[in-house]
Amino acid sequence: MSLFLPKLSNKKEIDAVVKTVAEKVLVLRFGKDDDAVCMQLDEILSKTSHDLSNMAAVYLVDVDKAPIYTRYFDISFIPSTVFFFNGQHMKVDYGSPDHTKFVGSFKTKQDFMDLIEVIYRGAMRGKLIVQSPIDPRNIPKYNLLYHGI
Repeated sequence: MSLFLPKLSNKKEIDAVVKTVAEKVLVLRFGKDDDAVCMQLDEILSKTSHDLSNMAAVYLVDVDKAPIYTRYFDISFIPSTVFFFNGQHMKVDYGSPDHTKFVGSFKTKQDFMDLIEVIYRGAMRGKLIVQSPIDPRNIPKYNLLYHGI
């Protein structure tokens, strides 16, 4: 995990951040300290967090320390990135079946910055779901499996 980004270690801390971050996109990156893809994403997040400080607040969440949120957001692949604005969960249409989170690492810093800008502008207009500006070739592909339905 990045040394420069704040870490949330339990449900109480996550709840407090979701409630208190105002007029900014709250970015919660769910993952693990020692995962290579998480470290790649953390590098992108830390390099862009200063440039996006007027629009976004970025926090890291260890999936093992926040099992309630891990189950709630159905985080089965890491890293997974979830977005909020003024306490409201923001959804993004990536062209995949799941609009609740971004799974995997962003290919470039610009992809992440463009996404934050679109979420921010959409949220300021009252939208709860926005269209992803990321090139579909840069979005990781995965299959959702529903067991026992």
